[in-house]
Amino acid sequence: MAVKIRLKRLGSKKRPFYRIVAMDSRTPRDGQSLEIIGTYNPIKEPAELQINEEKALYWLGVGAEPSDTARNLLSKQGVMQKFHELKLEKKKKSE
Repeated sequence: MAVKIRLKRLGSKKRPFYRIVAMDSRTPRDGQSLEIIGTYNPIKEPAELQINEEKALYWLGVGAEPSDTARNLLSKQGVMQKFHELKLEKKKKSE
C-alpha cells in the first residue's frame, strides 16, 4: 500500500478548508483517510496552519510520500527539516 500525505478538501463552495491527512494513494481525494495529521485554512488572514509534528514525522518515517502542496506546508512548519535531521542521525549511528 502506497501511503501519501495530502490535503483533503472540506468547507463550502468558495470557502475551502483542508485537512492534512495520510491516506492510500489510490483512494479519492475526499475518501477515507488513515490518520489526520493537521489542518490548513487559507481563508483566514494570515492563513492558519496546524500540524501535529509527531504524527507527521511518524508517517514520513514509515515511507509516506507528501504531495507537493503538503510538502510545502510541512516545510513551513519545519517538519521536513526535522525529518531530514533525524534521517541523518540514524545514518551516522549506523556507520
